[in-house]
Amino acid sequence: MTVYIDPPTWPGHGRMWSHLVSDVSFEELHAFAASIGCPPRAFERDHYDVPEARYEDAVRAGAREVGSKEIVRRITDAGLRRPKGRPAPGSPGLPR
Repeated sequence: MTVYIDPPTWPGHGRMWSHLVSDVSFEELHAFAASIGCPPRAFERDHYDVPEARYEDAVRAGAREVGSKEIVRRITDAGLRRPKGRPAPGSPGLPR
């Protein structure tokens, strides 16, 4: 299992956040996130938002530390990128 996390440099709600992704599948990502205690509500389209206080927990559990550009490149290359405003593959009205 390989998941990736970028540094906690994204501000929001009075905290700094990281993004946790998989370049294999959403199933792998959800399983890893659950194993480190990320709530399902932290999932946003193609990644989990991880607060700075939980960053080291993710790394200790096996998440590879990469930069933000690498996060986007990996999920785009894997076909898992879901930008805002674009429905997920298999959504109604899109080919499966």
